[in-house]
Amino acid sequence: MTRRDPRVVRRLSSLRRRRLAFVVRETLARIARLLLIALGVLILLAGAVLTPLPGHVGLPLLVIGLMVVLRNSFQAKRRFIRWQRRHPKLIFPIRRLMRREPEILLVAWQQLLRSEKVVLRRPTWRVLKRGRKAVRKRLRRRSAAA
Repeated sequence: MTRRDPRVVRRLSSLRRRRLAFVVRETLARIARLLLIALGVLILLAGAVLTPLPGHVGLPLLVIGLMVVLRNSFQAKRRFIRWQRRHPKLIFPIRRLMRREPEILLVAWQQLLRSEKVVLRRPTWRVLKRGRKAVRKRLRRRSAAA
């Protein structure tokens, strides 16, 4: 039997330790990712339940839950991108709300105009659109006079 060099034994044991540390780290990362996905789904469900109730709690919860799920699930990202390509008008406001500095008021205003367009078919009935145009005219007159 040949005797092993102690330096080789030390090198092998350090490689084994590094490999074990890598496996443990990867396993913990997967478990953390699965827990975050589960948390995101719970937040999404809470947002879906609270959306029809009075108050504006449901939509922010939906957006937060979607952000958590999309950051931790590759499959959910792929599905979201597929939905975005199929239904860009539906997904665009959600993407605007998921940015680092979301334009909440602009998204809310755009959704109000869209819902008004769906509910009130005739353009003469649309109060928000006419009000917006009246405000623009006043602002233009003030800036021209000044």
